[in-house]
Amino acid sequence: MTEIASDRWITMFPGIRRRTVAAGEHMMQMLVMLDAGSHLPEHQHPHEQITHLLRGRLRLTVADVPHELVAGQSLCIPGGALHAADSLEDTLVIDTFSPPREDLLAEDERDT
Repeated sequence: MTEIASDRWITMFPGIRRRTVAAGEHMMQMLVMLDAGSHLPEHQHPHEQITHLLRGRLRLTVADVPHELVAGQSLCIPGGALHAADSLEDTLVIDTFSPPREDLLAEDERDT
């Protein structure tokens, strides 16, 4: 098991920052901070993802279906599904991926 203990945030898009919390052989978690009004463009990846809101309000659109989430709610995004996010207010989420996002872990290593 790999444990990431860093306070370093990586900017993904304007107003959206992430920090890997922990990564193991079969899954990983990261915190994502989204400023009110920020937009994560539509994308897809083969990894299954669970997004859990710690605070704020977020509209996740998965396969053209919008889901508005508030603190305490979660949504599972199937691997390969097109999805995007719009932050309706300052928002903090924890994202869990299975398997780990090797692309993001490699980015973590490059930016250390």
